[in-house]
Amino acid sequence: MSKLWTLITQLHSIAGPVLMLLYPLYASVVAIESPSKLDDEQWLAYWIIYSFLSLAEMVLQPILEWIPIWYDVKVLMVAWLVLPQFKGAAYLYERFVREHIKKHVTEREHHQVHLQTRKQAKKSPNGGKARKKFIDFITPKQGDQEAY
Repeated sequence: MSKLWTLITQLHSIAGPVLMLLYPLYASVVAIESPSKLDDEQWLAYWIIYSFLSLAEMVLQPILEWIPIWYDVKVLMVAWLVLPQFKGAAYLYERFVREHIKKHVTEREHHQVHLQTRKQAKKSPNGGKARKKFIDFITPKQGDQEAY
């Protein structure tokens, strides 16, 4: 019985790294090499959410030490994020993360362009129009991005 228990505990301790890192690493490489963009979204979303989970876990470590089943809960949560039957990472990204990122990115880009054009307008004799044209030229538009 003790050998069986040792085997079970070893499998339990290796299940987390395999499920959280090795399988997603392999699936991410496969997704990059495939022509479809849907699997790319799933794995990019997974790495974003897993990074956030890891950061939150580092910050909340003193509290999580008091929860004896935290590791099991984390493994189940990551299984939901990773397994292709559920596609939890893509779901969470679409449902919660995307809206906040789009909001902050557009606000920041708008603010940066506004500051740059104001600074340039003060410095240049033509009112900063050449700088704005150059920025518009080098900034990729929505339809201009090509797949590699």
